[in-house]
Amino acid sequence: MNLPDYASAPMISQIAEMLDDGLIIADNNGMILSVNDAAVRLLGQNLVGKYIVDVVTHDDITRIFAHVAEGRIVQEVVYQPTDMVSTEFALRIKPLDDNMVALLFLDMTLQRNLENVRRDFVANVSHELRSPLTSLSGFIETMINGDVTDDAMKLRFLKIMDEESKRMTRLIDDLLSLSRVEVYEHIIPENEVSLLATINAVRDTLVGKAEARNMQIIVRDNRLDKAKPARILGSYDELTEVFVNLVENAVKYGFEGSHIVIELTEPMPGQLQIDVINQGEGIAKQHLSRITERFYRVDKARSRQIGGTGLGLAIVKHILNRHRGSMDVASVPGESTIFTVTLPLI
Repeated sequence: MNLPDYASAPMISQIAEMLDDGLIIADNNGMILSVNDAAVRLLGQNLVGKYIVDVVTHDDITRIFAHVAEGRIVQEVVYQPTDMVSTEFALRIKPLDDNMVALLFLDMTLQRNLENVRRDFVANVSHELRSPLTSLSGFIETMINGDVTDDAMKLRFLKIMDEESKRMTRLIDDLLSLSRVEVYEHIIPENEVSLLATINAVRDTLVGKAEARNMQIIVRDNRLDKAKPARILGSYDELTEVFVNLVENAVKYGFEGSHIVIELTEPMPGQLQIDVINQGEGIAKQHLSRITERFYRVDKARSRQIGGTGLGLAIVKHILNRHRGSMDVASVPGESTIFTVTLPLI
């Protein structure tokens, strides 16, 4: 942290670097004089020398800052940056001696996400588990009352109960996965991951399911410089989950005997595009904008029949948000569907 000479505050500097929250020191005109490491991590590089109005995208920051600087009072506002993924700060602005102003950015994102996840989890679980639990309860009550004496019928009931219990297990696993990703969505992973190696591993994992439907999974590296590693900052497990979801869906909804193609391209420097293409029933236009919503199903009956929970693409969306990537979908009903994932390279 580089404090100017006239800011006789070595102790402030030491304390600032101990904070997990971002601290900015500005003069009364709003020019940034000093920042701590947490502020750089939260708000970006090269902040010193800029003006507060260029860094803080709050609509009313000019008036609020002037009010603090001129009136020598403390102000606190909720600040949600427009250029970040769903981040929220409690921004506290306080005047200091020597005509300076301190801005403390308290990151409230994790707390807010936990509250949202807790609320949504209860609402979603109560709705989605009602059907299988009602089914299980009905079959169990029938068998306890001795109303089923035929062994074949008992076996049929037990198989249905087994399927319903497995469905609940899949649903709970997906809910936990989605909740975990949503909570930490604002934090970019720091590990280096090879996308090509990840995708090849996913192909090897799902080749058995594809062969069961007489399908092939083909990976095509169409980058101009194939010798260059396709690496990003990310979580290997989460990226694996993204492509397992996309490729598994391609297997489930593709025509039997068709091929699934995964193509890697670099549409521009520093950007990797992965297209997952299948030949199948496709998705009608009215559904395309909603398929990443949690529990949204294009065909509810078929989705449940093949074991879908309605959460897979919602998980994909939030993982890609965390990796500062994106996903687009293009589909021609009765012909093909293309899921396009774009991720930043390092």
